[in-house]
Amino acid sequence: MTWLIWRQHRTEVCVLGLLVAVFGVALLVLGTQAHDLFPGGPARCAGEGGVTEACEASFLRLDDEYGYVENLLAGFYLLPVVIGAFLGAPLLARELEDGTWQLAWTQAVSRMRWLATKLLALAGVTVALTGTFTAVLTWFREPFDAWEGRFQYDAFDVEGLVPVAYALFAFGAATAAGALLRRSLPAFGVALGAFLAARMSVALLARPAYATPLTSTEPIPVGPNAQAGHRPASGFADWVIEDGYADASGRALSSTEYRELETAAQRAGTDLEEFLHARGVREFKVYHPADRFWTFQLIEAALFVVVAAVLIGVVVWRVRRRLI
Repeated sequence: MTWLIWRQHRTEVCVLGLLVAVFGVALLVLGTQAHDLFPGGPARCAGEGGVTEACEASFLRLDDEYGYVENLLAGFYLLPVVIGAFLGAPLLARELEDGTWQLAWTQAVSRMRWLATKLLALAGVTVALTGTFTAVLTWFREPFDAWEGRFQYDAFDVEGLVPVAYALFAFGAATAAGALLRRSLPAFGVALGAFLAARMSVALLARPAYATPLTSTEPIPVGPNAQAGHRPASGFADWVIEDGYADASGRALSSTEYRELETAAQRAGTDLEEFLHARGVREFKVYHPADRFWTFQLIEAALFVVVAAVLIGVVVWRVRRRLI
């Protein structure tokens, strides 16, 4: 069975392996140069001591010299999906397209053993390729994460556990679509579309609700405090859901109310910060703290893996029932 699986899927495995290797080498080269901007390591510059001028200069150089790479990598959250769908789509669909299922399922190896072996082998390749790429990409992004945090959309979806979960979801969706549609290419398209729909729904609706967000309020800084020279050591990596201004009673001000206060400050010839501070206006934010990153990763990864398992269950049911 192992030899047969290799013969059937070696093209997909080799193409994807080469793709991951090329991107991995490129990221290792660029990442080494980016890490060299921080002699003490990027994590030191985001430690409890706050961001010094030297660290801030390094972060600015990082953005100037390698910011374009970070922007390009934002679209790489689709690579795990491509890996999973590319391996899952032909798993059953190719047998059904070519009619070889009639031979494969009448040999000494039972249908269910045949299916289980192929599923485990190709799912294992999916996890290995996606895990390797994710590890290299996570290492490359360390300097950016130290400055921006890991809850950013271009970090959360390509680091940690969720890329592997995305790949398994795409693998399950493509395999199930292949069993139903009996065509590899349409199955690949269905898996890609299903992932995009699921990911957008999860990112916009489910992810913010994985835990109850926290709310903090602070007085508007005036005088020397309004011109802080360095970024604070904590809080900048939080995922801010909402922020704005609230009156003395804690009620959030609308944009119209804030503009009216701006106009009133201009008419009075008073500094805006001092004007707002004198009236008890405070800054507020609704946020998820940065230390919830792994909790959110576990929840989202589990969600996509469970759906992938359900899709694989559909495939098993279809093959067991011979509904071909």
